[in-house]
Amino acid sequence: MIRSLIFDFDGLILDTETPLIDSYAEVHRAHRVAFDRTLFVRSVGHADYTFDPWHGFSPHADRAGLEAERKQWKDELLLRQPILPGVVALLDDARAHGLRIGLASNSDHGWVDAHLQRIGLFERFEFIACREDAPAPKPAPDLYQLVLGRFGLRGPEAIAFEDSHTGSLAAQRAGLFAVAVPNPSTAHHDFAHADLRVASLAEIDLAALMARLANGEAR
Repeated sequence: MIRSLIFDFDGLILDTETPLIDSYAEVHRAHRVAFDRTLFVRSVGHADYTFDPWHGFSPHADRAGLEAERKQWKDELLLRQPILPGVVALLDDARAHGLRIGLASNSDHGWVDAHLQRIGLFERFEFIACREDAPAPKPAPDLYQLVLGRFGLRGPEAIAFEDSHTGSLAAQRAGLFAVAVPNPSTAHHDFAHADLRVASLAEIDLAALMARLANGEAR
C-alpha cells in the first residue's frame, strides 16, 4: 500500500534549471561570447559532470564579475517562474488520500526552503531532506532513505517524483516506485530504470496509480 509521496524540487516543482542556463546565456550574449547551450544542458542533473562555464572567455576575464552578472540574471529569471503544472493538484490529492508528503533534494535548505516559502508550498511538506542532511547526495539513495526513515516506511510504500536521471536512480535504489517527469533541460537523460515516465505531473491520476500498484500492475 502506498503511504507517501516524495518529491524532488529543482526542475520538478519549480523550473530552476532553465533560468540557470539562461542566466549564463545572457552573460555570454552581453559580452558577445558564443554560448554552447547543448554543453550547459548536459550538465543539469548530473552530480558527476563538471565543466568550466566561462571557458569561452579570455583567461584574463573578471570571473567574479561575470558570476555577479549571472547571479543577478538568474535571480530575476527565477522570479518569473510559475509552479510547474500539476504540482499543486497532486499535493492536494495526496492530502485528500491521507498520504505523508516529503521532499528529497540535492540542493541545500537555504535554497529549497526559501523558494518553497516564496511560492507558498513550504507548509505542504511534512519533512524536507536536503543535501546537508545525508551522507551522500543523489544518485545515492541516502536522501530517500532519510525521508522513509522519518516516516517509518519502506521503499515500496512510497512514490518518488523526479525530473533527472540522477534523482530517479536514487529513488529506484531506495526501493521507491520512481516516476520520471523530465523537463526541457533533462529530456535527454536516460530514464530506462524509472517505473513510469510522464510529460507533466498534470498527467498523474493518483487514485488510478495507487490502485495499479496495490494490484501489482505498475511494476
